[in-house]
Amino acid sequence: MKRGPPDQKAQAKRSALNALRRAKRMADRAGIELSQWEGEFLGSVVDRVKTFGRAFGDPEKGAAGQALSALQHVKLKEIIAKAKGKTRPRPRFARRGNSSPS
Repeated sequence: MKRGPPDQKAQAKRSALNALRRAKRMADRAGIELSQWEGEFLGSVVDRVKTFGRAFGDPEKGAAGQALSALQHVKLKEIIAKAKGKTRPRPRFARRGNSSPS
């Protein structure tokens, strides 16, 4: 008996839920106390992913097959880095001056 193709939305949902749970578990095991906002963020995103299959409503905020928006991914990575004891420096952007080639 052959299986059909995997459901992309269900895979994205499982992946997002596992990543959120892993971040919370890492912080708990490391003894890192998440801020109140970070705790609420993880809880509310888990609830929205379980209920709706994705944690954002505006399709412009993330890819169609993803369960988390781009900014939610960034915040999740920051929480994971905090749990690992690493601090991620903010990205530095080059200043663009008005210098034109002569």
